[in-house]
Amino acid sequence: MEDYSKFKQQARAIYRMMLLVLFFMIITAAGVLYLVYNPDLGSFRSTAPDSEYVEVEAPEEDDFDKIVDGIHQRTGLVDAEGLMAVVNNCTNCHSAQLVTQNRMNRERWFTTIKWMQETQNLWDLGKNEEIIVNYLVTNYPVEKKGRRANLKDIQWYDYQE
Repeated sequence: MEDYSKFKQQARAIYRMMLLVLFFMIITAAGVLYLVYNPDLGSFRSTAPDSEYVEVEAPEEDDFDKIVDGIHQRTGLVDAEGLMAVVNNCTNCHSAQLVTQNRMNRERWFTTIKWMQETQNLWDLGKNEEIIVNYLVTNYPVEKKGRRANLKDIQWYDYQE
């Protein structure tokens, strides 16, 4: 009978241990669920201040294609025949600066357009292709220059200690 009571005590000890483990598992699961639904209490909370949203007014329709001193303000392109064809077809995918910095001749522009159509999903430009190339060749011709353009209009100042 002594073996039976010893066995009974061991079984109760195991039962209590299992209840204790189950209790801690339930507490842990409840804590995890609470953190999932309320992450502000977690240790991963951001210490950065909340950023403020600044509402920017959209330009008026008149300003959208405004030209000042012969320059299209939104893109920086020269106002000339074919400007809007370039704006509508080229600046949808990339910056106008990319267009103007690549000063090419007529043949190179046609080759570049063909490359963009074959590899970059550029649509068929139709008769706009000739208008665009004429605009680019006329207003942004090939320039022979070195590694970088010379500095212009430098305003020097005297260093004072």
